[in-house]
Amino acid sequence: SESGVPQLVQPMIWDYAADLDVEGKVHLIEKYRKCGFSKVWFASAFKGATGVNQSLTLIGHHLKNHLQWLKVASSSPADVLEGIALTGWQRYDHFSVLCELLPVAIPSLAVCLQALQNGGYSEKIKENVEKLLGMSNLETETFMR
Repeated sequence: SESGVPQLVQPMIWDYAADLDVEGKVHLIEKYRKCGFSKVWFASAFKGATGVNQSLTLIGHHLKNHLQWLKVASSSPADVLEGIALTGWQRYDHFSVLCELLPVAIPSLAVCLQALQNGGYSEKIKENVEKLLGMSNLETETFMR
């Protein structure tokens, strides 16, 4: 607090896990607030965060992560969240091969964005994503065919 850093930066809390610890994240936000940070960012991923050699996107993993972040947001003070960064990693480091390419991850991006925009995910939202993407059957728990 005394350094003045909380007036200069906003922390970003990163977590790509499908089962991220909601209570732990809320506690972390409380710690940041006690240190003088009035705003925090969340960072999630819609692709590229499940394995260094992943070639297809498992939408359900990323959807669950975003639903957990929504729980963190709803369990935190209303004015603390500045935004959420939806990352889409292309590779794990500069020496690694490319992981999921963007075209195979577009359905995941659409699902995650719709879940965040609507504050959750339902059959109606799934149908909306299918319509937007021109798909007849969006699979979230298995790899798309």
